[in-house]
Amino acid sequence: MVNIPEVKLGIIAVSRDCFPIALSTARREAIVKAYGEGIYNCKTTVENEKDALKAVADVTEHGCNALVVFLGNFGPETPETLICKHFDGPVMYVAAAEGDGDMINGRGDAYCGMLNCSYNLGMRHLNAYIPDYPVGTAEECADMIREFVPIARAVIGVKNLKIITFGPRPQDFFACNAPIKGLYELGVEIEENSELDLLVSYKAHAGDPRIKEVCADMAKEMGEGRYYPELLERMAQFELTLLDWAEAHKGARKYVAFADKCWPAFPEQFGFEPCYVNSRLASRGIPVSCEVDIYGALSEYIGACITADAVTLLDINNSVPKYIYDEDIKGKFDYKITDTFMGFHCGNTPECKMCDARAVKYQLIQHRLLEPAGSEPDFTRGTLEGDIAPSEITFYRLQCDSEGNLRSYIAEGEVLPVATRSFGGIGIFAIPEMGRFYRHVLIKKRYPHHGAVAFAHCGRAMFEVFKYLGVKDIAYNQPAGVLYKGENPFCK
Repeated sequence: MVNIPEVKLGIIAVSRDCFPIALSTARREAIVKAYGEGIYNCKTTVENEKDALKAVADVTEHGCNALVVFLGNFGPETPETLICKHFDGPVMYVAAAEGDGDMINGRGDAYCGMLNCSYNLGMRHLNAYIPDYPVGTAEECADMIREFVPIARAVIGVKNLKIITFGPRPQDFFACNAPIKGLYELGVEIEENSELDLLVSYKAHAGDPRIKEVCADMAKEMGEGRYYPELLERMAQFELTLLDWAEAHKGARKYVAFADKCWPAFPEQFGFEPCYVNSRLASRGIPVSCEVDIYGALSEYIGACITADAVTLLDINNSVPKYIYDEDIKGKFDYKITDTFMGFHCGNTPECKMCDARAVKYQLIQHRLLEPAGSEPDFTRGTLEGDIAPSEITFYRLQCDSEGNLRSYIAEGEVLPVATRSFGGIGIFAIPEMGRFYRHVLIKKRYPHHGAVAFAHCGRAMFEVFKYLGVKDIAYNQPAGVLYKGENPFCK
């Protein structure tokens, strides 16, 4: 199942009729050459409204789902913004720098034209991606376009996403319950189901002839001695249940994410914990969030689109003990103890993002809660446990608050190569000025305990995605000396 969009770029050049059209056309050809393969070169250079419609029809006919509008000279502000209005997909605008010839007849003034373009986009209430400095040579514009690709991939994905849920939020985890109003504003569809619907479908998959092949893949992935052989068939049956449900229920949508209720009833009724299966789907770009965290699933999916890599969802869980900090972090890494915390979940992080010692185990907390004291773990088995591997990370979340407003946060950091001495899928995270970020963003703005994790520094692209989606509040970890709104200036 392909669950992340393939970006098919097109480029349209625009030209104001009092400037030489050849200037825009030639500069467009130079960008296409500098970019290389993977961009459709629309030969219609737009000077008027009819040109705009013709160019949009051309790129659409050629399968483009993301578009670059290039101001090779000043550009016609009405036709160039109508391109954005009529094209069904994310659009970026870039403009030509001078310096490729005659400054009398070969000057394009696109530096000026970009101002009118932005103004007209605003008057039409159109959203487009404009790089930080959108004026450049052919090579520089090609680089800007490359930076646009992951942004476009995420926007396309969100606009074509359905989130499928099973069950209500667990008791005392209402923080994961958020209005679905924000999903509709983003263009995301949602299908909410009962846990019984999932159980009925799971039972219908008993004896599925594909189970044997999935079991073999699980055994190969984990390696001997790192899983419970007697659990494989049950877990494989569940994996097939989710994949089949996605195909049967995505409807008019192209992509799917899940938000499932994973406790307390799930393990006893299904006979295992779903965490390992969830991790396997996440590694394929199909996030399955824990505890019916709808916006957690959406956040994970955005990270998967941006990075084209596996992501995870973790509790912002516990502080790092001082003895671990003193032994393994202090003096070795440039972080205060308040810059560190442990990110944890029962076992949903893909195995490709974990240390070699990872293994399928049992959920200690659920074992205490659901199985007889002193008994051997039975149906609480099925978590993927171990320390998360050292890596650059981006910790982030898109959320709809209790008032129905979309808001988000982004913070870049790393997973440290330090043993946690704990259980679950867990790692020691370090984010500069995390202590202040925790207090003045996560607590003050009332974010839930779940954060999504992308295993790369992708804050720049993510910030642009959130902007493109219309999110007004995008918080980040302020550097030392830069106060948050309401932060006490007299604190040291």
